Amino acid sequence: MTGVLAALGAAMAWTGASALWRSLTGRMTAIRLNAMKNGLASLLFLPVLLTLPMDNGGWAVVLLLISGLVGIAAGDSFYLGALRRLGTRRTLTVEASGPVLASIAGVVVMGDSLSSRTWLGAILVSGAVVLIALQANETGCSKQGGKGSELSTGLVFALTAVVCGLSGAFLARHVLVTTDLTPLQTAAIRLLGGWIGLLPLLRGIRGRVAITRREQFRLVVATVIGTNAGILLQQVVLQTMPVGEGVTLMATAPVMALFVGRMEGDPIQLSGVAAAVLALAGVACTSL
Repeated sequence: MTGVLAALGAAMAWTGASALWRSLTGRMTAIRLNAMKNGLASLLFLPVLLTLPMDNGGWAVVLLLISGLVGIAAGDSFYLGALRRLGTRRTLTVEASGPVLASIAGVVVMGDSLSSRTWLGAILVSGAVVLIALQANETGCSKQGGKGSELSTGLVFALTAVVCGLSGAFLARHVLVTTDLTPLQTAAIRLLGGWIGLLPLLRGIRGRVAITRREQFRLVVATVIGTNAGILLQQVVLQTMPVGEGVTLMATAPVMALFVGRMEGDPIQLSGVAAAVLALAGVACTSL
């Protein structure tokens, strides 16, 4: 029961945090917002960084820093850019393709074989992404403006974020299975790498936009809930229940985001519900 509650809690945390981050993407660039998020999360994880064992090889830390650079610095920047263009619901639906793409990557990189259920899951998730793409085209045709182009760009950003996230996750997993570092320790190092990797890019945009106290509060809450608490809940899931069941429960975020979309001016539509359900069903077929 603990694992189930943790998985649903993680999905709720990511959904709520994504909605808060999305409310800030119109005030600053995705790179600046990502750097502020990672810097704050690293600060909150500072006790973990200070307790890292000194007998681990430096190569493990370097790989984790690279993992953070690819998966967090680049991946989360694309994710935040997608949030601004697609909204919380659509972005989280595309993000649900992660487990399916990971299985396909296992075939390409590791030579694994896919079961018929995994192929079915890939087809279902692909259907969800196609529905979102069709929504972008319909929006562009109906409004005859830049909105449709923005949604198409957001879809590309979201898919790129998934690829970057998976690449970073593969590197992190390699460190986890070859060293004694815990998932929490590796997460802390990856966040630090993501923050350091963005610092050179902030020189040209630093200080352009001053955020209000209310926006600062939103940033802190979103980071604590979505990054720190989200990671902790994820580790509880992985420790207390089978991976497949845990991944499927955490993939309920797109369904939860249907209700967030209404607050963002994105009313619930049949195609949106179908996309969320297809994504969840696809993850279930792949993971269970």
